[in-house]
Amino acid sequence: MNQRLENEKAEGRPALEPTPTQTAEVGTIPVVAEELVVDTKAVTTGKVRVHKLVRERTEHIEVPLLQDTVDIQRIVINRVVPAPPPVRKEGSTIIVPVVEEEIVVTKRLILKEEVHLIRRRTKVSAARDVTVRREEAEVERVDSQGRPLPTKVTPEVHRPTPRVRRRSSIIPEN
Repeated sequence: MNQRLENEKAEGRPALEPTPTQTAEVGTIPVVAEELVVDTKAVTTGKVRVHKLVRERTEHIEVPLLQDTVDIQRIVINRVVPAPPPVRKEGSTIIVPVVEEEIVVTKRLILKEEVHLIRRRTKVSAARDVTVRREEAEVERVDSQGRPLPTKVTPEVHRPTPRVRRRSSIIPEN
C-alpha cells in the first residue's frame, strides 16, 4: 500500500492516507459465462450450366395481300348550284365535285363535273422467303467439384410462327 502512495505522489496526484479498511488487500474473483451462437453459411453443393444455341431455317410461305385499284370517271354536269357541294361517298365510290365561277350579270356557281372514284378490291397471292429462328437450350448440372450430374429429359417447346399482315390503300376507309 505504501508503494501506491509513493506512485500517486510521483504522478502529481494528492496522496490519500490509508484508512484502516483500505489496508487489507481486496481480491477480485472473475465470473465467466459462455454463450452459444448458432449461425449458418452457404456451401456450394452443385451448379447448373446452360448452353444456348440459335438455329435458323428459311421457310417459303404464301401471304395473302390486298390490292386497291381506283377507276376514275369524269361526269360532266354543268348545273348551277348555290354553294359548292361537299365531297361525298356513295357505296365504294367517292364523289369529288369540281366547281367553277362563271361571270354573268351576277356571279353563280356552275357544277362543271364530278369525279367518281370507284374502289375495287382484289386478293392476290404473293410468295416470300422468311427466316425463322428457334432457340434450343442445353442444361447441364454439375456437382461442387464441377463433375457433370445425370440430367432429366425435358420436352421441347414449339411455338406457332407469327403471321405477317400487310395493308396498303390509296383511298382512306372512312
